[in-house]
Amino acid sequence: MPNYIFKLSDKVTRKSVSYHNRFGIKIAADLYLPKDFDESKKHAAVIIGAPYGGVKEQGSGIYAQNMAERGFVALAFDPSYNGYSGGEPRHLSSPDLFVEDFSAAVDYVGTRPFVYRNQIGAIGMCGSGGFAISAAQVDRRIKAIATISMYDISRAQSNGFKDSFTEEDRNTILDTIAEQRYAEFEGNPPALTERGAPIGFDDNTDPIGREFGEFYSTPRGYHPNSITQFTVTSSMSFMNFPLLTYIKSISPRPILFIMGEHAHSRYFSEDAYELAAEPKELYIVPNAGHVDLYDKTDVIPFDKLEAFFTENLK
Repeated sequence: MPNYIFKLSDKVTRKSVSYHNRFGIKIAADLYLPKDFDESKKHAAVIIGAPYGGVKEQGSGIYAQNMAERGFVALAFDPSYNGYSGGEPRHLSSPDLFVEDFSAAVDYVGTRPFVYRNQIGAIGMCGSGGFAISAAQVDRRIKAIATISMYDISRAQSNGFKDSFTEEDRNTILDTIAEQRYAEFEGNPPALTERGAPIGFDDNTDPIGREFGEFYSTPRGYHPNSITQFTVTSSMSFMNFPLLTYIKSISPRPILFIMGEHAHSRYFSEDAYELAAEPKELYIVPNAGHVDLYDKTDVIPFDKLEAFFTENLK
């Protein structure tokens, strides 16, 4: 049985569902509905993607539950190769796969008899913010997009944090990946990135590592399926395929970028906001960091999200 980091609200129902994406991978998801839901009528729907390395029993489930409390059909899903979704080897990631997972979620909710196909929106948390935007660039069924503490994983892996990589840094990483590909081709198990949950941290841990550790490695957010590691060779695809090339094409569908005032990741949202065409909005949550917006329901601007999707999914 899945363990959730939050208590199920008495205002919603949650149902475990599954479906296949276009790669044939079985996706595990939770469908949240308002407790007094009338299946004979059609409703707007919102799909929610987890932070990069997260699963539906964590933050994306919290968002889905709160959106269902506000009357939306809400779906939180595990990415391919991760969580309870299918795919081998485990903990693989890919820009194409993780973007496809959003479109597969649209396939699922858009074929429910109680959902308006022209009223489907997406929320992407952390890395899923970039995946949701990338999906919306080509999947015009996604009518409105909100990102939460967005990370552009392609940019981060290609250029390093705050674009700090030199060409030598990048080439060293690619050479390491190339050697790892040989090792795995010859029968060695897939290598995972070094840091994973649960991890130790203390007052000397760098602030960003500590912020993630305080969530993923403590009872606050720990989940056994959320080890926050991916296969080392996964980085090659992200370093080759940018996610936001066609962000302007989303217009006239709206994008809402939500970020914490003190988030280390602010530059991802700010730069994507500058690249996007109207209509767009950058919403700053006072006194919040990056991870605060994963689970702190007294900080997360759910009223803002409700107003945004109510206005744009009609």
